[in-house]
Amino acid sequence: MRARKTTIDNLQMSFMGDDAIFPSTRYQGSKLKITDWIWNAVCNLEFETALDAFGGAGSVGYMLKQHNKQITYNDILKFNWYIGSALIQNDEIVLSDEDIDFILNENTKVKYPTFVSNTFNDIYFTDEENQWIDRVVTNISLLEDFYKKALGYFALFQACIIKRPYNLFHRKNLYIRLSDVERSFGNKTTWDKPFEDHFRQFVIEANQAVFSNGKQNKALNLDVFDIEEEYDLVYIDTPYISRRGVGVDYLDFYHFLEGLVNYVQWDKMIDYKSRHKRLKRNESAWTNKNKIIEAFGRLFEKFRKSILVVSYRADGIPAIEELVNIMKKYKSDIREIKRTSYKYVLSTNHSEEVLILGI
Repeated sequence: MRARKTTIDNLQMSFMGDDAIFPSTRYQGSKLKITDWIWNAVCNLEFETALDAFGGAGSVGYMLKQHNKQITYNDILKFNWYIGSALIQNDEIVLSDEDIDFILNENTKVKYPTFVSNTFNDIYFTDEENQWIDRVVTNISLLEDFYKKALGYFALFQACIIKRPYNLFHRKNLYIRLSDVERSFGNKTTWDKPFEDHFRQFVIEANQAVFSNGKQNKALNLDVFDIEEEYDLVYIDTPYISRRGVGVDYLDFYHFLEGLVNYVQWDKMIDYKSRHKRLKRNESAWTNKNKIIEAFGRLFEKFRKSILVVSYRADGIPAIEELVNIMKKYKSDIREIKRTSYKYVLSTNHSEEVLILGI
């Protein structure tokens, strides 16, 4: 499938936001399915500026942008920052057919590196697919316009994720895709579809998501404690720690995507002792059950002048009661809004989703 011609003229209606649609996502922990519920919880609050502090796939920040708020998206992972840049900070640039052709075709003037092919053989993708990734990620890096580059990365991320069992990079399991057996999960048709077809489809979705709400939105790639500006509202959706004390490590789940946007330095970032060539781990308080309570306290204190909106799972660590008690140190009006029987992306369990508002 070839992408439709994507000029500024034929997308001008999307720039008004009426026709803009957030792209499909298979991102672990995505709140895309409940953005309307989140909006209903905050729509009557008085705020113009908002920080999506742990932005992830960007669905909440994007939803607030659609409601004409001035958004700052932030995520500590660089690949997520490119997503926020493409979909939230960007308000008019799209990829044209010429851009797509440049990305997908081999340029005789370019000497293509083979890092993915050499390093990830028989881990995530086939040899042919690894060669395709090496070529495409190199071509994306050569795009001069930052937003075109960000959109290209976004489409590449999504194409990589959709061809992965479990949509993750947490283990060496290419054999699951290639084995000729009956499966109780996954979609072999999707796995077998060429990378290029997936890429072109995700470019279309990304282009259709681009719009301007007339505000100066931006994307940051910072540790949340290094953000200096103040905001009317801060939306907080930290990594989840289960009641057993096991934290969700997004860098471990999506290290391959983080490597793609650090392609030149990738070899120095890898933990070569791991079978699936993950990146070296940096300890985070947000995945440590012994440090997360202190981290929430620091976070609430830092943004005590803002409306605090915490998206949380009722079965997590710390408990809801603990979070409320921490917030009471800085907020006098605290509200809990519960949504029952919500199933998270890639999860087999239903859990109670809770919003904790500190006004």
